Amino acid sequence: MASERPALYEMFDDRFRTGRCMNGDADLEVLYTGCRWAEGPVYLPAWRQVIWSDIPNDRMLRWDEATGAVGVFRSPAGHANGNTLDREGRLISCEQGNRRVTRTEHDGTVTVLADRWQGRRLNSPNDAAVRSDGSVYFSDPDFGITSDYEGHRADSEIGARNVYRVDPDSGEVRLVADCFGAPNGLVFSADERQLFVSDTGAGCIRVFDVRDDGSLSEGQIFAKAQDRESARFDNLRFDDEGRLWAAAMDDGVHCYDPDGTLIGRLVVPEAVSNIAWGGAKRNRLFITAETSLYSVVMAVTGTHPTGPGRRPWPASGR
Repeated sequence: MASERPALYEMFDDRFRTGRCMNGDADLEVLYTGCRWAEGPVYLPAWRQVIWSDIPNDRMLRWDEATGAVGVFRSPAGHANGNTLDREGRLISCEQGNRRVTRTEHDGTVTVLADRWQGRRLNSPNDAAVRSDGSVYFSDPDFGITSDYEGHRADSEIGARNVYRVDPDSGEVRLVADCFGAPNGLVFSADERQLFVSDTGAGCIRVFDVRDDGSLSEGQIFAKAQDRESARFDNLRFDDEGRLWAAAMDDGVHCYDPDGTLIGRLVVPEAVSNIAWGGAKRNRLFITAETSLYSVVMAVTGTHPTGPGRRPWPASGR
């Protein structure tokens, strides 16, 4: 007899049930499989499509919500990793292989936002978050330069793994947080007064206060992966009730109450790299995990990556 599949939802605290986090599809939907390592999903409302990265294959793929068709969006793609949108609906991509952060304009041209700090090349930008003032924060671990699998093997010119901010007016790249094992996913709180950053190397999620000038406080620990032995954090997203959802690699997708309590998780058959909210109501969670792109329609609603809280999609998407 075939073994029974594990349930999609696992509850650790009753708030996972009372918060309707378990009220949704009973199973994951497989939208595509065939990647070497899938990352960076982002939903484009204007086109009803998800774009994501297949890093070792040096390509970005595109899934169409209306037809279910999958095609190549960009190849080569600079071994792109994380993707998001700015307030004008333009694609922001972290290109590990090219060691830069770029913006794809509405006409398809590519603008380089950051490739150096103090004259030295970045390591391999991983993920980005855009604040409502237009500033772009991004993480810069070294995953893309440690081997040729996800980029190009090289020595670090900076000698550290940091988080940076690109000024929306001057374009200046400024160091805003350091002392990471490997900074990875990052997301703003609803009021944009805090920035949450996952540290894959240290097995934790850190939270920083955002000052008026865009700089960050020293930060503190919000959650530790040691609570679950197989968890290593990657990217992060909020729902509109203030719960933090974290891609937790071999331990699925974690859900944290605003007080930092792990209240439940989604069980995924592959190691989870990234997550993103999408769909017309932002209640469809897209999940990249190893070789595949999954989705699940839920009873909770996600925030937009560039507009925390209940803000609408960018104007270009309507």
